[in-house]
Amino acid sequence: MPHILIVEDETIIRSALRRLLERNQYQVSEAGSVQEAQERFSIPTFDLIVSDLRLPGAPGTELIKLGQGTPVLIMTSYASLRSAVDSMKMGAVDYIAKPFDHDEMLQAVARILRDRQTAASHAPEPASKATASAKGGAGNHNGEIGIIGSCPPMQDLYSKIRKVAPTDSNVLVQGESGTGKELVARALHNLSRRAKAPMISVNCAAIPESLIESELFGHEKGAFTGASAGRAGLVEAADGGTLFLDEIGELPLEAQARLLRVLQEGEIRRVGSVQSQKVDVRLIAATHRDLKSLAKIGQFREDLYYRLHVIALKLPALRERGADVNEIANAFLARQSARVNRTDLKFAPDAEQAIRHYAWPGNVRELENAVERAVILCESPEISADLLGIDIELSDLDDEEFIGLAPQQGGANNSSHEPTEDLSLEDYFQHFVLEHQDHMTETELARKLGVSRKCLWERRQRLGIPRRKTGVASES
Repeated sequence: MPHILIVEDETIIRSALRRLLERNQYQVSEAGSVQEAQERFSIPTFDLIVSDLRLPGAPGTELIKLGQGTPVLIMTSYASLRSAVDSMKMGAVDYIAKPFDHDEMLQAVARILRDRQTAASHAPEPASKATASAKGGAGNHNGEIGIIGSCPPMQDLYSKIRKVAPTDSNVLVQGESGTGKELVARALHNLSRRAKAPMISVNCAAIPESLIESELFGHEKGAFTGASAGRAGLVEAADGGTLFLDEIGELPLEAQARLLRVLQEGEIRRVGSVQSQKVDVRLIAATHRDLKSLAKIGQFREDLYYRLHVIALKLPALRERGADVNEIANAFLARQSARVNRTDLKFAPDAEQAIRHYAWPGNVRELENAVERAVILCESPEISADLLGIDIELSDLDDEEFIGLAPQQGGANNSSHEPTEDLSLEDYFQHFVLEHQDHMTETELARKLGVSRKCLWERRQRLGIPRRKTGVASES
């Protein structure tokens, strides 16, 4: 059982994180500061350290040196996101922004521990990893690629990943929302010569438009109001490694011009600076939108599109993957069962049939949420089809984690979870956003709705509610 050290000075956060990790079969120790951690534990003996960046006394980055090779995951608030870049340069294996989603934290922890185990087992023979992968390509779970499924379109994708990964070519990953585009990006990174360098992931839709250039390219002191010190950007943090830009179709045109310079010249210029500096970055971009069509109407730079489109990898929708859907569902069932300490759960025949034949408009993300819901609600060893909630109204789902389900047709329903007497959850969301977006920023809207900025953006896309420029600009 992996042993994780949590270093966090806020007792509530530390306790909640400890409970989350212990529920998922991790052994956990905790401390409120670097000094306390030193006094109580032998820090290098842990498998992973999860630490807040800002701590009383010494910062969390001190644990990178004290850990003597133990991976350190840094937690940081959005306001100090740029400080996380410095943490990566100092040797942190990754960072996660507060407030974090539980699944996001668990995925990061599992990935780091898996990467550490893989690195340890393959350290003497780095070339053997790709060889073993090529031999095992016909298997259902494709080794270090980390994606489940064996249908012909996925086998073709695995083959392309192995061919493309060792190169430095830019890659555009296309596919519907929820198909697993970031998994493809991480597989490309892990199988590349840059695997030991950081992979910096950025969701272009989740950062306010007024801040995106500063976040990506950094800024000099005094470049704008509030820039009290110079900061490196996320592109600079990815130097020597991989930069993954998710939802690149949402990148403003000004930022697109700067990104084009990175790809053409291999250099960046911080906001407010007159000098450029060289960077060695491999770019992987992802989108569910048609960039070529956006380029034709002037919403995406055509020259950037052709720079990105060197290699295009297409992820099939879940409904196009045949029997893979049941295999993926069983993998999610095993994971969720372990979280709640249930070893007796299995899908009933009607559930297996429903999983196989449902269209899954939200793709793998929707499937995972449906399985999680079923595991939580199931009281018998067999999960029936109705527990999956596939054909129910969205208002029956009172947990924001079930955002993958597409809106259903029909009128009002009688769910007891409705936010008002006659509005479904989607209706309420649409009504609230339209009523308040003129005087609230995206961050404020998301906070009031109890969702993340990314979730707010995704729902805007699905419901056809464009983001107001005035609301975004006011966040600067």
